[in-house]
Amino acid sequence: MTPTAGNRLDDAPLSRFHKKLALYSSGGPFLDGYVLSIIGVAMTQITPQLDLSDSAQGLIGASALIGIFLGAFLGGWLTDRFGRQLLYTIDLIAIIVCSVAQFWASDPVWLFVLRLLIGMAVGADYPIATSLLAEFTPRRYRGPLLGGLVVMWFVGAATAYIVGELLLSVGDDGWRWMLASATLPATVIVLLRHGTPESPRWLANKGRVEEAEAVLKQVYGPDTTIADLPDEAEERENVDIKAILRSGYGGRMLYISVFWTCSIVPLFAIYAFGPKILDALQLEGGLANIGEAMITVMFLIGCVIALLGVNRMGRRPLVIHSFVWSGLALLLLGIFPDAPSGVIMTLFALYAVIIGGTQILQWIYPNELFPTEVRGSAVGLASSVSRIGAAVGTYLVPMALTGWGVGGTMLAAAAISLLGAVVSVFWAPETRGMALHEAAALTPRGDRPVGRPANA
Repeated sequence: MTPTAGNRLDDAPLSRFHKKLALYSSGGPFLDGYVLSIIGVAMTQITPQLDLSDSAQGLIGASALIGIFLGAFLGGWLTDRFGRQLLYTIDLIAIIVCSVAQFWASDPVWLFVLRLLIGMAVGADYPIATSLLAEFTPRRYRGPLLGGLVVMWFVGAATAYIVGELLLSVGDDGWRWMLASATLPATVIVLLRHGTPESPRWLANKGRVEEAEAVLKQVYGPDTTIADLPDEAEERENVDIKAILRSGYGGRMLYISVFWTCSIVPLFAIYAFGPKILDALQLEGGLANIGEAMITVMFLIGCVIALLGVNRMGRRPLVIHSFVWSGLALLLLGIFPDAPSGVIMTLFALYAVIIGGTQILQWIYPNELFPTEVRGSAVGLASSVSRIGAAVGTYLVPMALTGWGVGGTMLAAAAISLLGAVVSVFWAPETRGMALHEAAALTPRGDRPVGRPANA
């Protein structure tokens, strides 16, 4: 590859196409945040109506996360095998069908199965949408646009709490309307995504050179050719899916999986049972739901702040500081669970703002550290592994609140966040300013190390 080949695309300006692709790709995280959060409000009606035990509450709360575990890996494998474009809308159609079916759920088993299927569809969208966005976006904007997908997760979560609070007034069937309401945004996103082109990097790796060049001309202009794509051939020898676990990429996969798990276990537990946790912290009834919505807004603010600083601060310092200070906020919540409500809300707000750094890096790191031919599979695998911990944590929250109390539950959440900080100190890589193929290379380019996990 000549020094200028590929730089034209890596250093291209942010076009209208890139902005539209980022918007359409953000639909998956929006639905994820909506689906996982609306259940927290709905459970206040579901639990007494279906007479749910603590264990049943945990299973239903974790059902979508279990589905994400299954769907993310499957979606990653499918998107690397059959392309990004084909699955870009199919997964959302499945969400529409299952969301409508939830309205008629009459027992916990049926509800669990439907939410499991919705989770699978949401999980499949992670590697599909993020791979497509990463492979089109110039390096200067890649971090903010990928991280911006997480912002939409919190927009979806905040919307869910507002919609949930409004639908509680419907009566005993309010929870049914809540769970079915995901149909509307999913339908809008499917219509917007229609016609999105296939990734030229994926097409080129499959030998479909003419199609790849046609997409390049469509997106970047008529004088763009296949020669403008970076040559990733030197990384292809050892990067089939099995090699992810046994070569240098295994170290990267280990770090991504651990960091992602530590980032989302406390957060997803808070979202699945947010009103119940806040109720235990003396914020009762509607105030608990409103408090959860306010915390969601703070999560959103934290992600926006992290997006503005990710290129300036760098990936490694951001993830370490985010874990350390958010973990301390949870630690104080665990030590002082009987503090005045104003103090409780302040500590939750601090956690929500500071954890934004780890949240946006969930989509930046995995897409930067793996090459095109396995990017989808790697993102899917990391997402799946992280959801194991998130599902277990969410399942255990009701029992932890009963057995340990809210203080002990918050201390456990703090320990998980601080574990993420320790792991990141040893393993977190720095990929700021690198072209996508440079960040994904097993051998560091020049004097810019990709990070310790590459050599683990």
